Amino acid sequence: MVMLEKRPNPSRFWTAATPVLAVVLTMIAGGVMFAILGKNPLEAIRTIFWDPLFGEFAWYFRGQLLVKAGPLILIAVGLSLGFRAGIWNIGAEGQYIMGAIFGAAVGLAFYPMEAWFIFPLMVIAGAFGGWLWAMIPAVLRTRFRTNEILVSLLLVYVAQSILSSMALGALRNPEGGGFPGSRNLSQYPSAANGELIAGTGMHWGVVAAFIAVIAAYVLLQRHILGFHIRLAGQAPRAARFAGVSPNRLVLLCMGISGALAGLAGLFEVSGPAGQISIDFASGYGFTAIIVAFLGRLNPVGILLAGLLMALTYIGGENASTNLGLPSASIQAFQGMLLFFLLAVDLLSNYRLRLSNRETA
Repeated sequence: MVMLEKRPNPSRFWTAATPVLAVVLTMIAGGVMFAILGKNPLEAIRTIFWDPLFGEFAWYFRGQLLVKAGPLILIAVGLSLGFRAGIWNIGAEGQYIMGAIFGAAVGLAFYPMEAWFIFPLMVIAGAFGGWLWAMIPAVLRTRFRTNEILVSLLLVYVAQSILSSMALGALRNPEGGGFPGSRNLSQYPSAANGELIAGTGMHWGVVAAFIAVIAAYVLLQRHILGFHIRLAGQAPRAARFAGVSPNRLVLLCMGISGALAGLAGLFEVSGPAGQISIDFASGYGFTAIIVAFLGRLNPVGILLAGLLMALTYIGGENASTNLGLPSASIQAFQGMLLFFLLAVDLLSNYRLRLSNRETA
């Protein structure tokens, strides 16, 4: 009889190979899905993964790669710290939205003043907005033992309602002819998050993402707090015996992930998106969960996974335009990555074993 047996220690080979195998399986399953939709699967896969990097218009798509990857990496790095400690913040999308609202509100409060300190104040406000929204499920868990998964997820819909009210009310452009949406922050020099190097897509949000990757790596590998985070996730009882405070860790990890998600929202609303609008929520907060797990909750892995997921965003939009693929099929394709990653991850923690035991 074939049995699934837990390994004494995770397999290093499968731990490293799992993301690669998950991507390959996603390509195969995605190709089958595209074929069912009546499209050439090889052409669809090439359009998603090859054309943005080496195709005719690669010069444009390569710059967009960093634009899309920046917020994904920034949010995923924050989420990974909590996930490692067994703290499940699923509401990064709401924190992303609130960071954008807080940051944009500060910038618009100074309009049309020109001053160097406006954008730094927006950055602080964006981080604070995300942190504040993450503190709600964190405090509820530490004080009342509520489930942070449900609370953080439900708060996403509250944030979306606030976003709509801001776009239609307090932050609506008074010169917009009654249309929903704020002033365009990218056209307000003191509040704009423009490209630092023309044509590269590099803006302050991308810089912050790289800084977050480096800081998280140093934290996890060289700081006692990183050791506490890893210990709490791997052996909660041992962590308590070692003097690690679970409540303090919840507040800390939720706060960091919320602040980084808020920063991502601020950099997006002051740069690529440009304004607070009803459809500002882009799903980055949910996609970052896939990025975090695809990167094995490792900062360097998240960097690579963020670039890969950004490639599927750009390539997916390209495939929708040129091949007529439904946008829902592209979203399903991205979701397959998480499914196959979790499925194949069993190989690193379990192994098949033949048993001679007879069954009745």
